[in-house]
Amino acid sequence: MVKAVLAFGFAVATMFLAPVQAATMEEEVRAVFDRYVAIQNAHDLKSMRNLLVDSPDFLWITRGKPIWGREAALKDLEERYKGTWHIEFDRRELRVIPVSRRVAQIYATTQLTVGDPGARPAKTLAYINLVMVKKPEGWQIASILPILVPPPTGPRPAGTR
Repeated sequence: MVKAVLAFGFAVATMFLAPVQAATMEEEVRAVFDRYVAIQNAHDLKSMRNLLVDSPDFLWITRGKPIWGREAALKDLEERYKGTWHIEFDRRELRVIPVSRRVAQIYATTQLTVGDPGARPAKTLAYINLVMVKKPEGWQIASILPILVPPPTGPRPAGTR
């Protein structure tokens, strides 16, 4: 019995003393992007505040115009969150592009579903590009640069609208 308790104690101690493999930059950045999408879909302004760089140089291009600064971006998101605002992305096409040890770019093919309160939401395909910087408190978003994909033109197949 004593040997079993000692063996168990040794196993637990070894578990805590074993070297922990640190997450790679790509894993860390992907986890932050997952959190970004979840926060956006939950319309959680408080969490979004912590995720965006607190700088007047924070940049978000939206609806064809630049929004500079975290507070301005949060104010705009607060209005959008009153309506439909949902993001889905294709994990297979998500790319993390290291720029330096503390800067990374994310590229993601994204389906945006947006609409004003009471209006029918529209779906838009976009290529989202985020720049993230590693701060002492962790990875934060320094810019959000979507590239909207225009809908296909030309004749549509029979039976579609």
